[in-house]
Amino acid sequence: MNNNSLYINIGAGALAGAIASLIILNNPNSTRTAIPEHTQVINQETIQNDYEKTVIATVENVQKAVVSIVISKDVPILEQSFPQGFDPFSNFFGNGQLSPFSFQVPTREEKGTKRQDIGGGSGFLVSSDGMIVTNRHVVDQEGAEYTVFLNDGSKHSASVVARDQLNDIAVIKIDAKDLPFLTFADSSALKVGQTAIAIGNSLGELRNTVSTGVVSGLSRSITAGNGFGQNEQLNEVLQTDAAINPGNSGGPLLNLSGQVIGVNVAIAQGSQNVGFALPANDIKKVVESVQKTGKISRAYIGVRYTTITPAIKEANNLSVDYGALVIRGDSTQDLAVIPGSPANKAGIVEGDIILEIDGQKLDTDTSLAKTIGNKSSGDSITLKILSKGDEKTVKVKLEESPQ
Repeated sequence: MNNNSLYINIGAGALAGAIASLIILNNPNSTRTAIPEHTQVINQETIQNDYEKTVIATVENVQKAVVSIVISKDVPILEQSFPQGFDPFSNFFGNGQLSPFSFQVPTREEKGTKRQDIGGGSGFLVSSDGMIVTNRHVVDQEGAEYTVFLNDGSKHSASVVARDQLNDIAVIKIDAKDLPFLTFADSSALKVGQTAIAIGNSLGELRNTVSTGVVSGLSRSITAGNGFGQNEQLNEVLQTDAAINPGNSGGPLLNLSGQVIGVNVAIAQGSQNVGFALPANDIKKVVESVQKTGKISRAYIGVRYTTITPAIKEANNLSVDYGALVIRGDSTQDLAVIPGSPANKAGIVEGDIILEIDGQKLDTDTSLAKTIGNKSSGDSITLKILSKGDEKTVKVKLEESPQ
């Protein structure tokens, strides 16, 4: 069997029940219940309510614009070799126990490389000429090749156009024309409880898998990690209970009109359907920037932070229950203030609390990231900062984000 197959295990009890049912149905001596002549087979359409019909129609309309991304890379071929004159029995005493005096071990040598699929993700078309949005973490492998599979099964080599260093977004491109593509909704108008549809390459195996749920929360701040010690702070993300699985990363989260409301980015491990998506308004800006300039251009201040809440205030004995606390990330490389950044030039340091930007209070409804995102490179802003217990005003000139 090939390694890409998906296996589903049936419990012994369920299997036994299934076999018993088959035996009974195929036993000519068993008693069978006749189906009344007046019983009618229900047409499938009669059991679909209006909601189901809307979901089905939406999926049919958008799935042609959802793509699967396969990541392949040259990996080393390792062969096991043994020392000259190796005796497999020399490691043991006569009684079969290991000998501490003559222990010999095989070695592993690299014998060239081979091209191998090492991962998969999702994406969606945003232009008829093959521009695709996905997550940065899907296409961040150095030296890797990215292959896009369209809904019709066609295979295309993809190039990376831009990776967003401040958000988990990337834009890639395939050479094709007259393709269907998706449009963006206004994510600022989203309401908790409205329907959300996720489509993606679930588990890196099951292309165009559909799951439905609702928008469970708005403006969440989370720390997303890849399991290898690399963590990233994501702000203003949407929460959904639509099932999102490994491989769904980069796929669209949609409303019932088939518009993109977010890009699936992370799941809470050990949870029951707690997934997160980057909001459509942020993604739309990235796409427009790439289409206009060929790169991701946005205003940049250069701090890592966490939004202060009453709970954070109490836990850390802070004097305020709002604002953006400038704080480093989980690793030693995730500095609170990026060297050479506008914030660094303005004298902002770790532990400062940014209370206001241009007189606008920063809280859970108005975040630092959202406020800076509405600015342009070159804009000058005024910050009210609480630093070592004293309030002060600081002028900062925003710069273009590094690529």
